[in-house]
Amino acid sequence: MGNSASQGVAAPSVSAAQPVATASSSGTASGEKPKCKACCACPETKRARDACIVENGEENCSALIEAHKKCMRDAGFNI
Repeated sequence: MGNSASQGVAAPSVSAAQPVATASSSGTASGEKPKCKACCACPETKRARDACIVENGEENCSALIEAHKKCMRDAGFNI
């Protein structure tokens, strides 16, 4: 009563950057899995990207956005 969640069914976890599932995908050159969750990867580039977007707008921060994407890919995420 009052519980709207289905029993035995887990809600899927959705993330903007999904980890590389196989070594054959076009993720990292070595094909290794990420060592951490996407939310914890690349904190330096993420912080700089987020601050730029808040202060200047997304359209003015493409270099920092691309730098963060590259860092995420280098960490093993497929984005």
